[in-house]
Amino acid sequence: MAKIISSLFVSADGIAEIDPGWHFPYFDENMGRAVSEDYDATAVLLIGRETYDSFAGAWPVREVEGGADAPFATQLGDMRKIVVSRQPLEFSWRNSELLDGDLVEAVAALKADEDVSAILVAGSISVVQQLLAAGLIDELRLLVHPVAARKGRKLFDDGDVPYHLKVTATEVYPTGVIRVIYAPTEAPAKVAYDEVKDQVPDGR
Repeated sequence: MAKIISSLFVSADGIAEIDPGWHFPYFDENMGRAVSEDYDATAVLLIGRETYDSFAGAWPVREVEGGADAPFATQLGDMRKIVVSRQPLEFSWRNSELLDGDLVEAVAALKADEDVSAILVAGSISVVQQLLAAGLIDELRLLVHPVAARKGRKLFDDGDVPYHLKVTATEVYPTGVIRVIYAPTEAPAKVAYDEVKDQVPDGR
């Protein structure tokens, strides 16, 4: 069964809608390495329509231009890309296809495909939110920037049930960016104040 990984750049206040003004000043070789790790292990790139439009509008050109980022652009071009969209699309970027049918059902089937080793959801906030709600995300890989963006779409939407997560890995970069890898976990046992009051500071 394939692992589904969400990879996102986020601000300290949970904004996952990237603003280049606060994102690029913190991008360094450490963040580049983390991104490479995510993509190197990926068999299928699953992205929403807005993310696809952004990627397809930039990476094919960078591949042709042959600059320092051309190898990564080629890697993206060669990768199988499944796009989530409510409207038909005409694809200009190779190896791109439209998700067929309901998102949750289609992704569950893709996850169960023995020929697929790992699925990466890059950006695509609404897709991540729907897959989290369906219990299909195996890892959240967040690069948390030391900035409160204060505006933009948040990773976690409003809902009645909390998502409980366990930390499986962390790294702190010289820029102040923290890489945190979370995996969904069961909710802890309910605890009342009387059971933790002995942990309250004694005022000394």
